[in-house]
Amino acid sequence: MNQLPIVNLSGYRFVSLKEAQLPQMRVDIKTKAAECNLKGTILLSREGINAFLAGTRENSDAFVNYLRNIPEFANLHFKESFTDYQPFNRMLVRLKKEIIPMNKENVNPEKKTAPYVSPEELKQWYAEKRDMIVLDTRNDFEVALGTFENAVDLHIAHFREFNDAVDLLPPESKEKTVVTFCTGGIRCEKAAELMAQKGFKNVYQLDGGILNYFEKCGGDFYNGECFVFDQRVAVNSALQETDAKQCFDCRTPLQNNAIKDGKCPHCGSKSISKQAA
Repeated sequence: MNQLPIVNLSGYRFVSLKEAQLPQMRVDIKTKAAECNLKGTILLSREGINAFLAGTRENSDAFVNYLRNIPEFANLHFKESFTDYQPFNRMLVRLKKEIIPMNKENVNPEKKTAPYVSPEELKQWYAEKRDMIVLDTRNDFEVALGTFENAVDLHIAHFREFNDAVDLLPPESKEKTVVTFCTGGIRCEKAAELMAQKGFKNVYQLDGGILNYFEKCGGDFYNGECFVFDQRVAVNSALQETDAKQCFDCRTPLQNNAIKDGKCPHCGSKSISKQAA
């Protein structure tokens, strides 16, 4: 049993919510989160919920049970990791147009999304040296800290750029097996379906993303760390916080050996620390 006192939760669900119900839902969820002394960020939109939270086991369980008693969130699943401190500074519940911005109205993961490949299956495909494209859908600064072996990096600064970037892949890519992945899976719910609409014939998404892969398969066929959007900055394949830091000015995550004279090698700033979340 893990002895670290703080449970870090990440989870999402694509489910249709009515515009009229969102303001009161936001108030109710924020009130309950405060009662449970949780910190983090919850995004609500007409397409569902996306949440990153942290608190004690007792409080986290109470809040998750509360959310699952909301009919639309009955099947909401959370991934867990653990720290000895609270990695968020405050509790935010925000209303957004999308829970993961893509600006493509014809992509609706609740109605249709690409098939999943489990972490164990992906590991097996690597071991078999299967002819496949493993596609990183994350932002370039995330990829810089770590990614899967031979993964294709689209060099995007924001997920909204994915639509145009994927059009630059070689035409023969549409005939190959493509496995998309991201941190926790939410981006691939949209990315993989968009690729299918664009004519990619055999596209999958890694179930639960990198974090689920780490939990199930460790670091096999993965090089480096995984960026996370809280004060930890990055976790290793054991889901433990690393010594990675982040530049507060240019937001680039940095490994210690890249920091010279206390300066960010990208912008020269000395404002380097753990991320303020």
